[in-house]
Amino acid sequence: MNFEPPTTTPGGGASQLGPAQRAEALRRLGEEVFDIVVVGGGVTGCGIALDAATRGLSVALLEMRDYASGTSSRSGKLIHGGLRYLEQFNFALVREALKERSLMLRRLCPHLVRPVKFIYPLEHRGWERLYVGAGVVLYDRMGGAGAVPRHRHLTRSGARRLAPALRSDSLSGAITFYDAQVDDARHTMTVARTAAAYGAVLASAAKVVGFLREGERVTGVRVRDVEAPGSAESGSEPVGEMTVRARQVINAAGVWTDEIQEMVGGRGKFQVKASKGVHIIVPRDRIHSDAAILVRAEDSVLFIRPWGRHWMLGTTDTAWNFDLSHPAATGDDIDYLLRNVNRVIDPPLTRQDVEGVFAGLRPLLTGESDATSKLSREHAVESPVAGLTVIAGGKYTTYRIMARDAVDSAARGLDQQVPPSCTEDIPLLGAQGYPALLNSRGRLAEQSGLSVDRIEHLLYRYGSLIEDILALIRRRPELGRPVAGAEDYLLAEAFYAATHEGALHLDDVLTRRMHASFETWDRGLQAAASVAPVVGEALGWDAERVAAEVEFYRRRVEAEHASQQLPDDASADEARRAIRDPRLVAGQSAATLETATLETATTTEPEANPT
Repeated sequence: MNFEPPTTTPGGGASQLGPAQRAEALRRLGEEVFDIVVVGGGVTGCGIALDAATRGLSVALLEMRDYASGTSSRSGKLIHGGLRYLEQFNFALVREALKERSLMLRRLCPHLVRPVKFIYPLEHRGWERLYVGAGVVLYDRMGGAGAVPRHRHLTRSGARRLAPALRSDSLSGAITFYDAQVDDARHTMTVARTAAAYGAVLASAAKVVGFLREGERVTGVRVRDVEAPGSAESGSEPVGEMTVRARQVINAAGVWTDEIQEMVGGRGKFQVKASKGVHIIVPRDRIHSDAAILVRAEDSVLFIRPWGRHWMLGTTDTAWNFDLSHPAATGDDIDYLLRNVNRVIDPPLTRQDVEGVFAGLRPLLTGESDATSKLSREHAVESPVAGLTVIAGGKYTTYRIMARDAVDSAARGLDQQVPPSCTEDIPLLGAQGYPALLNSRGRLAEQSGLSVDRIEHLLYRYGSLIEDILALIRRRPELGRPVAGAEDYLLAEAFYAATHEGALHLDDVLTRRMHASFETWDRGLQAAASVAPVVGEALGWDAERVAAEVEFYRRRVEAEHASQQLPDDASADEARRAIRDPRLVAGQSAATLETATLETATTTEPEANPT
């Protein structure tokens, strides 16, 4: 029995994000007038594009780098209500987020979002069990019946049977509860592809450099194609620039919100403050537990949660006042995480246990407190000038609500009747037929010649789009080999990332389509040599470009490694900015990657365990 995906994508559009699609998108951007133009290709921006497209509006999305290249690939990767928000009595936020969690698990993207069992260790007898127990009862009730299993109370011995790594001297008992986990970068890219399937016009490496105005009204944006050769300024005429006309523009730029607003001529009623969150990755055998663990840290909470063959530990929550495009983890950040985790587990972790590190920025609405852990995780929408809507703040989990609210606001400025949002009933690509495929994974393994474990891994990444990968391997059997140095992935996935998932550079593939940049001891250096020729074939690179992409990636790893040895943000930022994404370097196109690599590189070789 063979399982085939639908012969047409939902909405009749083309969901493939590849070089030909991008070229066509750029052509259309310069010729058409769109109901809505979205600035920002994170999860909120992609969600807005999907929401608008499924309401029957014409929509274009512009992303200056890669889809999910900012916050949306560097989040905590949890889909959750947030137990600590209950302590802040923010019941509305928790209820809203838990509804979204249920929708994702059951309908919207069950292939990408999966339940995770957590254990909440209790240190004190009596009052703490009553206090925490009341909270998780409320959490369960808000989450809806049946979405995930209910909480359970455990004795100290029961807790240690479930999580032998827990230190007995810091434990009086425990409570288990459930939340969910997501591959954020893959989810965001899938939202983007689903939006394209419903007719949205998407372009990455398309940087907004200004706004069009007619009087006081915003009527579009000026965009630079940063992949175009010679896309720098040339005399008085910008090369690689175009105007994109819109009836409404939505600024969904996340931590760059204020920078985009300044192009219009000033900030609105709210500002965005960046909060840095750092996560570290350790091998699965370093912590003996059958459940994720919630840890009460010095000033917040941390999570130890399973991530494939690894554990992911985080996060920190500190103000970041430096380069928004390349947030840097410091040695102090890593030590903070290790110190707090080691309070509750045994044996303790050391720096030598750390496989990978990543840092991301949360866009928080500014408040009265200087502590970013107390700033608002809620979102805000405003229209500071006619023709422009701004949305900021929020949680990854509630991206769909944010998208709905942003389109609702922009729709009030359109001279037409706009239907209400329907994305609550729109499954993402790969969701349709996924349960049946998962049930038939043994048969798929037999048909494809791959192991059942490999089929499961592919189903969790592609859902029913797995057939695209399997068909590619049938045509090109050599692409069915694992990636050297990142054996969890197949070469076919790298090729597909470039032909279908919008990847334009080697870094896009290794960091966001795969996660070799933080899942491997060498941060993906061996994988880079294996993957680059495959990606190069898909994107038409010559040998010189392939070598330049590998060299750029190597030096990016060196810069990150150097920053992680330093004690403070200022010095770490300086080290990390030694090599920058060429799409962000002023006066330089991404096509001049080799020059960017040679001119801005550091020279320190990474160690075998670059932490």
